[in-house]
Amino acid sequence: MPLLRIPQGDRQRKSNEQEGAVQKSTMWAGTYTALVTPFTRAGAVDWSRLRALTEFQIGEGVDGLVPVGTTGESPTLDYDEHIRVVEEVVEAARGRVPVIAGTGANSTQEAMDLTRRAKEVGAQATLQVTPYYNKPTQSGLLRHFSAIADLGLPVILYNVPGRTSCEIAVETVATLARHPGIVAIKEAGGQVDRVSRILDACAIEVLSGDDSLTLPMMAVGAIGVISVASNVVPRAVGDMVRAAREGRWGEAQTLHRRLHPLFRDLFIETSPQPVKAALAMMGRIEEVYRLPLCEMAPANRERLAATLRTLGLVEGRHA
Repeated sequence: MPLLRIPQGDRQRKSNEQEGAVQKSTMWAGTYTALVTPFTRAGAVDWSRLRALTEFQIGEGVDGLVPVGTTGESPTLDYDEHIRVVEEVVEAARGRVPVIAGTGANSTQEAMDLTRRAKEVGAQATLQVTPYYNKPTQSGLLRHFSAIADLGLPVILYNVPGRTSCEIAVETVATLARHPGIVAIKEAGGQVDRVSRILDACAIEVLSGDDSLTLPMMAVGAIGVISVASNVVPRAVGDMVRAAREGRWGEAQTLHRRLHPLFRDLFIETSPQPVKAALAMMGRIEEVYRLPLCEMAPANRERLAATLRTLGLVEGRHA
């Protein structure tokens, strides 16, 4: 005898709700690459390599691109560079995949200004990080994100308390989800449990923000990932996400285990230092950062290089 009986009427209603949830949970599903911003040896944005990275990502089958997030070193880009990166990626993508512009800030006015400009240059959505350093209350977060969503560009919330020291409470997510312009949340707090709690509280779409937790998060209802690792292995990450979405869990688990050393080593130091080092080893960009980011420690660099060699992504020594 089952431990819990669901009355027929409730079962039918729940089935209808689930069907509606499945229909809603397809718009932002898949693999979105948190794109790095390449620099020249002189320290300027390398526009030709940025366009080449965009083309590489689309050719490898990613579902979308996220320029000028944390992985894109947004804190060290000036305002004009920030908007031009978005514009260049939009133009290079040519409508083949959506572009979600990182336009968050710890000043609501600055975030709104960046979001307006990103909308003008053709971004299809905005990724909005929790305001950092000033640590607003939950009431402040509600007002902050709502003001940005009122601009009309779809908003993906970005919960990453390890970088911002400020978490978007599940109750706050549920309230924000009522805004028609707030469409999804990137969860990068390291807690699979939050996915279940969010989905219990509201119908917002959830994307993993931690490569190593993408598969566990998808097992409980997330619909994809905004990925650092897909800069390096876009097709493999995309294959893992597609397998999970299609219920091919054994295949997804095999891919996860194969890729896990890379997921781990891309965060052996502050991101995006390792992912830019990896792309440089692969010959896709120059290994140039803007301070305070800098080159990896030699031992960590060699560990990353060994992982890339194991995956067949580089040959020889790259320490």
